[in-house]
Order: sequence, then structure tokens, then C-alpha cells
Amino acid sequence: MSHKKIAILGAGPSGLAQLRAFEAARKAGVENLPEIVCYEKQNAIGGMWNYNWRTGLDKNGEPVHGSMYRYLWSNGPKECLEFADYSFEEHFGAPIPSYPPREVLRDYIMGRLEKQDINKYIRFECPVRWVTFDDETKKFTVTVMDHKKGEQETNEFDHVIVATGHFSTPNMPYFDGLEHYTGRVLHAHDFRDALEFEGQDILLIGSSYSAEDIGTQCYKYGTKSVTISYRTQPLGYEWPDGISEKPLVTHFEEDTAFFSDGTSQKFDAVIMCTGYLFHFPFLPDELRLQTHNCLYPANLYKGIFWQPNPQLIYLGMQDQYFTFNMFDAQAWYARDVILGKIELPSLEERQKDEQQWLERHENLTDADSEIDFQASYIRDLYDATDYPEFEVEKQGEIFKQWKRDKKKGIMTFREKSYRSTLTGTLAPELPKPWLNIMDDSLEHFLNITLEKKSRSA
Repeated sequence: MSHKKIAILGAGPSGLAQLRAFEAARKAGVENLPEIVCYEKQNAIGGMWNYNWRTGLDKNGEPVHGSMYRYLWSNGPKECLEFADYSFEEHFGAPIPSYPPREVLRDYIMGRLEKQDINKYIRFECPVRWVTFDDETKKFTVTVMDHKKGEQETNEFDHVIVATGHFSTPNMPYFDGLEHYTGRVLHAHDFRDALEFEGQDILLIGSSYSAEDIGTQCYKYGTKSVTISYRTQPLGYEWPDGISEKPLVTHFEEDTAFFSDGTSQKFDAVIMCTGYLFHFPFLPDELRLQTHNCLYPANLYKGIFWQPNPQLIYLGMQDQYFTFNMFDAQAWYARDVILGKIELPSLEERQKDEQQWLERHENLTDADSEIDFQASYIRDLYDATDYPEFEVEKQGEIFKQWKRDKKKGIMTFREKSYRSTLTGTLAPELPKPWLNIMDDSLEHFLNITLEKKSRSA
């Protein structure tokens, strides 16, 4: 029996989850595993977690993938993204606070991967140029640019797994007069360092996670003022002096923004926190997912398999409360379909299943119902596989508490502690207020948190 060949596009959290799923099967003694090639545009694994000082284009002229910035901290409890088979405690040798900075989280993500030899599957600096499907041979042809060799190459595959993410192509709206605005205009995707805006009046357009996070970040590192302009409704937090909210910008004149409530203000810089586009320039129309950021994109069976052709698989295309465990649940399910352990039903049955999820999705009314919806989606997937048991509903309850904690204090919610659903350990508190921790390096964070713990022990 000939081996199946699989192409995984992207070695970020979703692509890595897929590689781990196959490695877990190999370790469990499963035979006849497919031949796997993972194409990665960057020169290292980690996807969005690869912090890069570059913006615009990388050294190969490819669009820079990362939207990470220097002082980013987790904006959700780490207890909700703890891997089912690898606790934070196991990684760091002791409990750490619930909201770690970027470097600490990346260290944890990489720690689990270091136990597995998955780099052998990955071809770095190989962005995908084009994918086609042949209805007669039932195979995909994938063309990639190998920047290391300086040449393009083409290979055939039985399955293509799209794991390229959807938070890297900026959605950039236009406002009248923007071309004459005299300050700086950038998208959150290109924001790298809050210190750049020290002493400035900045305007953030958009009212979601990017706006609240970049806004509080810039406040922490000394901007003069932060104004957040919303389209439909304000974020509604109790902001400190120096952060305010305004309805949508109508137009710009030189250095001044005018708002729909009739007010105006001068700004040094405008940061568009206006979200991202689903962008798959390497896929023809008949294979390309076209959606907006939502909890259940249409045309995917189980949120994974392309309905017109389930040999094409999409991972991580949902809007996300849950992240790593959801990618794992999807990857394990996709693996078992590829290995023939789970049989896909007919197109009619697949569409019926999708319709039921879409109807539930339509009826979601608030954050709590969205969290429950995504938890039950993950449960549906991992109940069908041998993925390690974890209490997704308990993690959902932590998310609900997180929402309430943010409402109580947008500048202080990172000082809250939650209990690990894996170990049952309550996280220690941050040793001092988040606003006062200016050094967020891995070394400093572990020093101050583990040192405090040893003192109190």
C-alpha cells in the first residue's frame, strides 16, 4: 500500500499541533503513517509567537507574518491555554502567575515541542506560491518558493492542511483626509514598541482586543494620551485618566481627527486596530475559504474539512477564546480522518452537521454563550479521538470569570489568579501591579515570581 503524502502549510501553533498529532500516533506504534512535509515561510517555528523587529517585508521580500510586539503580555489566563499533556508547572518546575509575558509563554510552547523531533518535517523559508487539485488523480499540486535554494519546486500531495493563520494580513480602512494627515499612520500588525509613542497623543481606531491591549500598553509606557475610537459601541471599561473613548472618526484635516459627536483633537499618530483579513493568495477560488472572523466559518465540516473537497483541511480558522487545545483537538481529528480511523460521512450529512452548528452560532447572544459554544465544539472533536482528557468546560468557566475581572478593572485584571484545570494548583499572584512591571523578559519574570514564592514558602 503506497504511503499518503501530506503538505502542512505553516509551522505556527496550528501546523505544529498537526505535526504533534502524527508524532503521537507514531509513538503509539501506528504503522503506515503518511509522508509529511511542512512548509514554513519564516526561518523558525512558532508562527505568530516568533517576535520579529521587522515590519512590512522580510529579508526574502515576503510579507512579515508576525503581529507580536515587545511588551505583549497574555491577555487571557494561561490556565485556558494550558496543553492537556503538559502543564505550566511541569515546564517551569513551579507554579507561575496566571498572566505571563510573551517570552514566558513562548518558552512554554516551545518546551513541549522540544520533547518531540518534529523539525525533521519542516522546510523553512519556503512560502507556498500556488495549490491546485486534479479531479482525475485526486491529488494536489503544491508549488513553493525555496528561498534557501533560490528556486521554486512543485510536489504532489493527497492532502493539504492550511495552517497559515488569519491574524497577519491587516484590514486597513480609509477615512477622508487620511492622505493629508501629518502624523504617522500604522496598523496594529506593524506596532512593535510602546516606547516609540512616549509623550505622544495617539488615536486607536477599533474597539476590540488590539485596541484595549495596545492602548493600555502605551499608557503603561508613558504616552501623553490614548483615545480609542469605536464604530458601534465603546469598550466601556473604567479607564484611568489619560485613556478615553470616542465615537467613530468622520475625517482628518492635517494633524486633527474629527469625530461623529462633533468633537475634534490633534494626534501624533493613528494606529488602526481594525482586525485582519482571511488571505490565501496561494489558493484558487474553488479551494479558498472566504469568511470573516467568527466562531464557526461556513463551508467547513467540523470547522476543519473543506466541504466541496474534504482532502483540503483548514486548521485554526475560528475566532478564538480557546487556542492551543482547540488546535490540538482539530489536529487529532484531522489525523484520524487521514488515517482512516474516522470515516467522513456523505456531503449531504456533512452539510447537515455544519448547518446545525451554524444555527447554534446564529443564536449566540453574549460572551458566556460564545465560550460555551466553543467549548462544546472542542468537546465534540476530542471525544472522537484519543486526545488526552482535559476539562474544557472548566477552562470555559475561567474564561467567563476573566471577562468579569476585566470589567472590574482593565488595568488590574492581570493581577488575578486562577486554578490550573490540570494540576489543581492556584497560580501565585504577580509580585507587584502589572503597571509597575516594566521589564517583561523571561529571566526577570521568573526571577521576581519564583523568588517571591520561595520567600513566602
